[in-house]
Amino acid sequence: MRLFLFLFAVLFLLAPARNTFFDERCSKLKGRCVPTCKKNEELVALCQKSLKCCMTLQPCSHDEDK
Repeated sequence: MRLFLFLFAVLFLLAPARNTFFDERCSKLKGRCVPTCKKNEELVALCQKSLKCCMTLQPCSHDEDK
C-alpha cells in the first residue's frame, strides 16, 4: 500500500512538468493549442488538457507559365 501511495504522489507531481513540455514543443513548431484543427491546419503535436497543436498548411505554389 505504501508503494502505491508513493507512486501516486510521484506521478501527481510530475504531471505539471510533462504538460509544459508539450506546450513548449508546440510553440517551437510555431503552432497553437486548440480543441480542434481548422480545415487549413494540420495536427503536428499534442498539448496539455487534451488539446491539439495545429499549424497552418502552406499552400503549394504552382507555376502556370510552364
